Order: sequence, then structure tokens, then C-alpha cells
Amino acid sequence: MRIVQCVPNISEGRDLEKINQIVAPLKDKEGFSLISVEPDANYHRTVITLIGDPEKMIIPLIQFFENAKNLIDMNTHHGEHPRMGAVDVTPFIPISGITMEECVEYAKSLADHVSFMFQIPVYLYAKAANTLERVSLPEIRKGEFEGMKEKIKDPLWTPDYGPHEIHPTFGVTAIGARMPLIAYNIDLNTKDEKVASSIAKAIRQSSGGFQHIQAGPAFLEDKGFVQVTMNILDYKKNPIYRILETVKMEAKRFHVDIMSSEIVGLLPKEAISDSLKYYFALRDQVFDKKMSLSEMTNYAKTDLMFRDFDETKIIEYHVNRGDE
Repeated sequence: MRIVQCVPNISEGRDLEKINQIVAPLKDKEGFSLISVEPDANYHRTVITLIGDPEKMIIPLIQFFENAKNLIDMNTHHGEHPRMGAVDVTPFIPISGITMEECVEYAKSLADHVSFMFQIPVYLYAKAANTLERVSLPEIRKGEFEGMKEKIKDPLWTPDYGPHEIHPTFGVTAIGARMPLIAYNIDLNTKDEKVASSIAKAIRQSSGGFQHIQAGPAFLEDKGFVQVTMNILDYKKNPIYRILETVKMEAKRFHVDIMSSEIVGLLPKEAISDSLKYYFALRDQVFDKKMSLSEMTNYAKTDLMFRDFDETKIIEYHVNRGDE
């Protein structure tokens, strides 16, 4: 069977009733499963994870976009996470039995429908991008919702689909295809956002840090600490352990401790095992390649400091259970 992961992000993380209304078309559908809905009030954003047949996702996703258009007004939206639209981004990610090229075609199909039906400008990004400038989501999103009103008039930023002006309440959206990335946040025992900003600058590619890392600071007001928030775009070339250990080292300069870390959405089993091997080697401990997901989860919570984590956050848990 063809299995993709699809991870729409909406610019609403506080009103749970509104979130449930927006997500309703994605629930209890044949051919794919709604794996998780993860709202964050500080980021004012919700990450939604689907796994299954992309063909079955398209119509429910169109209805999901319509609900977001009707219920989210970007003119009143403010949060810690950069954003440019009510549905900010929707990537298709190949998991099993499907090529990246096919994922690109599904991204284009969704973009075509959404732009035509709701007059929403759409940018294709990552593997679906038509130009080099649009491969990077942060480059597309630069200026955010407010800046897009002028940016979209620049011929360099003409949308791939839809009108050449932003939707007045929805804004614009990015739809694309990419390999699995890891949305990873590290919790610092401080309220000083400058510390998180300095550490983020040290590790992100755009500031001369690690390749394949996008990072920035965020203050979680309800929790009373800051995070280094990041996307690991290629966990094979820069694994989680390397980023975590570097952040620990950088934090020591500010006499700040790492309290924990978190995964937003899902991640591949390989991304955990590759990092656990590092810690097992430090302990002169043999790594069991046949380790169960439950055992791996326990080690991840200890070695990688994952909080609020269980085996349902691992992609293979859902694929192996036949939830596609």
C-alpha cells in the first residue's frame, strides 16, 4: 500500500473548540488515520499528523482548508511561531510504497483545488518547489502574514497557484513534499530569551552552525522557561544526539541547564536508534537492534531527555499496526 505522512499546521493553538471544528473533516476516514492533534498555546499553532493513502486525504484536506478559512482570522493572530496563513504549511512525506515524485503530484493537486475553490495563494516548497528560492520554507514565510501583503506583489514571489494578493483573513499557504524532518525543541532552565537566541544562532545553518538545522528562540509563558526550537531537516546527517549535546555545551556558557526536550509530531524509529547508539557506546553497552519500540521509548526519555513521549510518537508504531 502507498503510505504517506501529511502534517498540516494551523495558526490556532488556544481555542480547542475551534481546533476541533477545523480538524473534523480529517477524523474517522477510510484509507488514512488522524494520528495526532497537538495544539500549543504559546506558539498559537496546532500540528496535525495524518498517515495513510494520500489519494484518500485530498477531499478531506480541502474541507479542512475551508474550515480554517472560515474560522481563523490572521489579522488578530499573534504567537511565538512564524506564520503566514491560517493553514500555514502542508507537507506530504513518503513513508512506504510511494515515491517523492508522487508526493509532489499530490501536493500540486491539493494546491490547485485550494487556490481555485477558496482564492488562497499557494506556494509550492521543498521537493515540490519550482524555483530555488522556494525550496526553503523560512524563505517563503519571511515577512510573515503582515509582510506578505507587499511581498506577494514582487514578481519573484508570485504564487504558484491562486491570486496575486493575499486572502484578507487567511493569508497565504505553503504546500509541498519533503523527506521526514524532526520538529525538536529543547527546554532551558531560564526565562531569558536571549540565551535561547544565542544558542539557536550557534547551531542553525543560516548562522554558520550545523547543516540541515533551522533554529530559533521561543518563550513559553505558561511554563515559565524558554526553548531552542528547531527543525532537523536531515537526521541522518545531523542526528538528534549531536544537536542535544551541542546545546548542552553552549548552555553551560550561560550557567543554564537543559531540563528536557520534546518532539512535535512524529519521527522515524531510525532517528531515535541512530542517537541511542551514541549513548550506548559512551556506556560501553551493546545496542540491541531488535529492541522493542517500548524499550526504545524508555531509553529516549532518559538519554535524549524526551518529555511527554511514548511509542505512538514513532511512525513505525502506526504503520506496523496497520493504521494506514
